[in-house]
Amino acid sequence: MIVPRPTRLVRRRGRFTLSPDTAVRAGPGAEGAARLLRASLRPATGLPLPVHEDGRVVIALDERLVGLGDEGYALSVTEHAVVLRAATRQGLAHGVQTIRQLLPVEALGSRPAPNVEWALPGVDIRDAPRLPWRGVLLDVARRFQPVAALRRFVDLMALHKLNVLHLHLTDDQGWRLPVPGWPRLTEVGAWRAESDGDGVPHGGCYTRAELAGLVAHAAERGVRVVPEVEMPGHARAALAAYPHLGNVPGRELPVWTRWGVSEAVFGVHDAALEFCRDVLDEVLEVFPGPHVHIGGDECPTTEWETSPTALARVAREGLAGPHELRGWFLRQVAEHLVSRGRTPVSWEPVGRPGAVLMPWRDAADAHAALDGGHDVVMAPHRSTYLDYPQSAGPDEPAGQPGLVVTAHDVYHVPLPAGVLGAQCALWTEYVPTARHLERLAFPRLAALSDALWAKRPSWTDFTDRMRGHADRLTALSVPHGPLTTREEDDDRSPVQPC
Repeated sequence: MIVPRPTRLVRRRGRFTLSPDTAVRAGPGAEGAARLLRASLRPATGLPLPVHEDGRVVIALDERLVGLGDEGYALSVTEHAVVLRAATRQGLAHGVQTIRQLLPVEALGSRPAPNVEWALPGVDIRDAPRLPWRGVLLDVARRFQPVAALRRFVDLMALHKLNVLHLHLTDDQGWRLPVPGWPRLTEVGAWRAESDGDGVPHGGCYTRAELAGLVAHAAERGVRVVPEVEMPGHARAALAAYPHLGNVPGRELPVWTRWGVSEAVFGVHDAALEFCRDVLDEVLEVFPGPHVHIGGDECPTTEWETSPTALARVAREGLAGPHELRGWFLRQVAEHLVSRGRTPVSWEPVGRPGAVLMPWRDAADAHAALDGGHDVVMAPHRSTYLDYPQSAGPDEPAGQPGLVVTAHDVYHVPLPAGVLGAQCALWTEYVPTARHLERLAFPRLAALSDALWAKRPSWTDFTDRMRGHADRLTALSVPHGPLTTREEDDDRSPVQPC
């Protein structure tokens, strides 16, 4: 009952039992996957699983498996051996998660589980994802989460073979990223006096070492971190630290204490652009992945409409008016990223083919983006925003008002032909703790993982497998509600459970 559903699983006779004498044989380049397996199983099983050249748990890179893509793996379990092979380290990491799910559910616990036989059923699995982008946005700008909570969240993503952590690091309500030469970003911009009238100060920031460590932790688990620095809007925290980057000379503003969108945005003068380039250069040093998110949405033009500097920029660039400054600004920073070999990602089009777009207002926007030469990751709020409650029941924890997003909604996220994939978003205005975060995330993230990985997604089959998978979430101490549904019938072909 594996989640997400493997591409092909064939049951074999017999089983393989892990014992105190079981060793792991790791081929060249597979050391990280071996380390991940041993570290994952030790707390509950107590088994040392030493690395040895004669080990019967074999983990190996195999260039002959290129037909399974960058993330696929092959796993064979017999009574004599467990053999995990993949063409890439990422594929091996996904295979490790399948091994964990094949074991008794107690193997996922954090404490010793005595009197359990740690047996894997005999299977042959060949597995690879349907779509390459299977992500989750985590908003740490509005509610700071310590790096330990982020690492645990990555672990939960990895169990479900979700492979992109989109880290929303800056917004009106907080700035979490240190940038050399700009110390007030974290000294001032990381702290606010209260949150929407609660009277409780809130803040926090990460060190460069913490973020680099998070990137490494995620990479060993097959997850890459996509950082987001919002611009030119959602900039109030940065402007609280450095007022000269805004549109009103001499004005001082506190970090915003309200939810919503502040009208204070970056100026369009050279100093503001140089600041954004400095920030992005630091982002590139800390986050080595190909994609960098630059925000780009919800940017009021109110200040630009009355700013002499902004109006002069409109005239100098030959723009039709201040309403075109957002697009002009995004093109400047996007070109900066491209010149350094990275791919810009944004919520709104940047006017550059090849950039990745995340349509969130309306799923129909994806078609225009694809026609315009953009890569697309689906993020429509009606089926992927997990800050909305997942049911209207009395026991449902607080969430963003106005909508209910069920696991059924997530499972049926629109996926037009040609998209890279999809992601859910956990905005955190109403998410004060890491436990609340996980309660909103699951089981909806399990639904996302299955819908994006499985070759033939079936809601009915998924709900059958979730009956057993819910026990895994419990073993991991993940607070989770029931699998809420809609009344609509699932029109996808049923498949046999695995």
